[in-house]
Amino acid sequence: MSVDKIETTIVIDRRVWEEFKARIATEYGFKDIGKAVEEALKEELCDLIVVEMFSKYLENEKISLTITPIEPQVPTDASRIVREFRDEQI
Repeated sequence: MSVDKIETTIVIDRRVWEEFKARIATEYGFKDIGKAVEEALKEELCDLIVVEMFSKYLENEKISLTITPIEPQVPTDASRIVREFRDEQI
């Protein structure tokens, strides 16, 4: 499987870059700074990556959007409980 890579240039504060390099040098070494930057970006965008993975996984799946209500197994008064929660927040 081939991974599509790009080369890019960014302009950032020198102190920020030097601190980043110092922190990742022990974990990745100086040769793998690009890998560290990529992982930092992936971490920031993890929600998009998860959505993309699920989209690929469910690409051919039919998903039912029908919601079937169920009866509670014990008697409850939802409005009373919601009111209690709201009153506690005040």
